[in-house]
Amino acid sequence: MSDTAERSIGKAGAPQRGPTGTGDALLRVLRALGRQREATVFIIAVALFLYFLIKGGSSFTSKPNQVTLWSDQVAPYAIIALGEVFLLICGEIDLSVGFVVGFAPYLMHYLIDFWGFPGLLGIFFALLVGLVVGAVNGFFTVTVRVPSFITTLGTGFILLGLINTTSHDQPAPIPASVLGIGKWINNYAFAPIIWAVVLTVLFHIVLTRTRWGLHTVSVGGNLLGAREAGIHVNRIKYGNFMITGLLGSLVGLQQTYYTNNITPTAGSYQWMFYAVTAAVIGGTAMLGGTGTVIGAFFGAVVLGILLDGFPLIGVSADPLNIIFGGAILVSMVANVQLTRLRERGQS
Repeated sequence: MSDTAERSIGKAGAPQRGPTGTGDALLRVLRALGRQREATVFIIAVALFLYFLIKGGSSFTSKPNQVTLWSDQVAPYAIIALGEVFLLICGEIDLSVGFVVGFAPYLMHYLIDFWGFPGLLGIFFALLVGLVVGAVNGFFTVTVRVPSFITTLGTGFILLGLINTTSHDQPAPIPASVLGIGKWINNYAFAPIIWAVVLTVLFHIVLTRTRWGLHTVSVGGNLLGAREAGIHVNRIKYGNFMITGLLGSLVGLQQTYYTNNITPTAGSYQWMFYAVTAAVIGGTAMLGGTGTVIGAFFGAVVLGILLDGFPLIGVSADPLNIIFGGAILVSMVANVQLTRLRERGQS
């Protein structure tokens, strides 16, 4: 056989690097994406965004609506969900954080307008009250050993009572001395979502790259084993309660600047319910031991898109909760089923 014939046969038998190579690379990327717990909720969020983009058109893509979507519908639930993720992972929950949202701005108002505190000091103590509430929740849950569901239910009602009693159910203006700082908290159009993204990155690093995150997972996954390994279980739970309370105070201040006043109705259980829903949709287990901060953020994106998109396409408010609840269930089912496939090693 001639050299020319051999070269021809070699070329014919060589693997082709056309579309097949590209398809293999794409398949590898999709498989790698599928192994991530956050992938499912991310895909759902993108699909919902595209759906409302098509259905809502310019009403959905307009800047005012995008500001509402990301800064009012997504950011606050994402921020509170960060704290709830850490609590859920270590086997606890905080029902009171929604009322920290309502109480912190009133405390700022009382300190500055009634007791003459400087503006920045008033904001500092407004944030500090979230840490205090978290410490109280930690004391009754960890030290007294009352279930966190009951503890935080009780402190939530106490905070609601404090809001209504001290405010006489009346709104209050934002103190003049802190109006300027509001632009860094919420007055800039996309400030809240920037806060949410930065905090998500920070808490993701804490959860996945630090001893605190490792110990949080250990406490939720095997409490007895964590104690025997020398982990300070009480310190971890106290800290995560306090972190959640602090995030609630931050969201309370953000909402104050968003509405341009302090209202007694700002605090509610809705903040907690939506935040926990975002965390669970994102892949955090209610029974503890596993969770993802990035997944919780995308879970909040799913909730925000649903809350913002349905009214824009003309869905009546009456069946909105039915559709909203159904969409949450569909998202959860998809997340659970794909998680099972990943655990079985299927593509």
